[in-house]
Amino acid sequence: MTPPVNAPQAKTHAEWEARADLVVLGSGVAGLTAALHAQRLGLRVLVVTKAAVEDGNTRWAQGGVAVVLDGEHEEGDSVAKHAEDTLTAGAGLCDADAVRAILDGGPAAVAALRARGARFDQGAAGGSLARAREGGHSAFRVIHAGGDATGAEVERTLVAEATGNRLPVLERHIAVDALRTARGDVTGVLVLDPNGVPGVLRAPAVLLATGGLGQLYQATSNPEIATGDGLALALRAGAQVADVEFVQFHPTVLYTEGARGRRPLVTEAVRGEGATLLDATGAPVMRGVHPLGDLAPRDVVSAAITRRMALAPGGIDDHVFLDGTGIAEFADRFPTVHAACAAIGINPARDPIPVTPAAHFACGGVVTDIDGRSGVPGLYAAGEVARTGLHGANRLASNSLLEGLVVGARVAAAVAADLAAGLLGDPKHGAAPERSTAAVAERDSLQRVMSRYAAIGRDADGLAVAGSVLDLSTRDCALWTQSAVEDAALTLVAQAMVAAAARRSESRGCHVRTDFPGRDDLGWRRSQLIRLSPSGQPVLADPISTTVEGAA
Repeated sequence: MTPPVNAPQAKTHAEWEARADLVVLGSGVAGLTAALHAQRLGLRVLVVTKAAVEDGNTRWAQGGVAVVLDGEHEEGDSVAKHAEDTLTAGAGLCDADAVRAILDGGPAAVAALRARGARFDQGAAGGSLARAREGGHSAFRVIHAGGDATGAEVERTLVAEATGNRLPVLERHIAVDALRTARGDVTGVLVLDPNGVPGVLRAPAVLLATGGLGQLYQATSNPEIATGDGLALALRAGAQVADVEFVQFHPTVLYTEGARGRRPLVTEAVRGEGATLLDATGAPVMRGVHPLGDLAPRDVVSAAITRRMALAPGGIDDHVFLDGTGIAEFADRFPTVHAACAAIGINPARDPIPVTPAAHFACGGVVTDIDGRSGVPGLYAAGEVARTGLHGANRLASNSLLEGLVVGARVAAAVAADLAAGLLGDPKHGAAPERSTAAVAERDSLQRVMSRYAAIGRDADGLAVAGSVLDLSTRDCALWTQSAVEDAALTLVAQAMVAAAARRSESRGCHVRTDFPGRDDLGWRRSQLIRLSPSGQPVLADPISTTVEGAA
């Protein structure tokens, strides 16, 4: 619960302190991969996570890891084809150099994960790993674990090694702000412990691996901790973000009447095995919409479902159906989905599954290079919170876990190199900003306005309403609890997203403008940068160019 306006001010001094070479915020795939690699390189590492270490965002990922493995790939497939599919999904805003570098690093990253003990599903004939095909992919190249529990297996593997290596972890702590030197270098973070007691973690390098921002919306596949904290912290630290208007809505989460917050994901691998989307009358949703039909990219499928729901007889419907009754041994192939369906009385082997789109992945984030470096010395980002150029205007299915594995290792090496070269600030000189409050909108109201005006299908009038509501409904709130810090982050990120979406007067990737339905490559084939103004408001900066040609 957010403290009232007249709540006691947060303490401006720390009551405890710790030091490290690298502080990692987040315990998902990117954060733990980076932390373990940095530990192997001899760095003193400290991981900070808002929940328990095993409850990182990664554990919820179902689909798998998209990777072209040497000797274990479909005939005719290649990293070049994987890159081509990625660029197509990214709708012109990927950086082809970043795409190529990250996907090239995939086989080694997966091999390292398997060496740590990760167990992926084997093919029917044994020997090679089983491979699935998901939306937007031209080949069967998605490896998975436990059928539809890949994220849980990745997280289990990394947590087990972190525990075995005695990696220091502060659980149930939240970062409030970065410590900065007089010249602007990041040299640590101010955090709150589980009792709200402020402490300082001093380190010449801070890695943001905080995941996404799905809690901006009423319905999401994201856990409750996905509140955009890393983006907000980066903006306040002077970093720039890009592509924040592109929020990918997963086409199929399990629909339950009246449900709010995180909803069980129905992985698109179910469609990869032959399931078909049907409307309430039994008509195929994707017929004639896209050459790939039910395996079209996520933005295409989500938009098609939304249009079909709006055209339902008798008014707007709130779900469609995914018919997977023809899939053999559904419960064995998709145990997580089967269990979620069973909990609401659905048997996927017999009954079509009620599904609806929900906020899934942020495509943009803190602007970094492929080694995780932001524009602020000492501040790094990896995983969903970062914008490396891999995803562009829409993520290709199952590229996310791969990015976390690859960039997580690269950022650890980059921190070690930057430390050795003397490029980072002295932690003794860093200080937290002299502020104890931030603008906060009431979370339920924020989620309603974002779901209504800034989800799938946006227009100028609706975005103007969203912007006005966000500006007029905020109040200063003391940042002395986790909920207050989270609500402040959601408010700032929502303002940034609305500003970017209002400016982009075209439809591209998962940004759909109903008043500008066409894609404008002449005017808008560029990414928008956002920074904070001196007054603390998100403002648009100069756009950045991307390398988009010559992937294959």
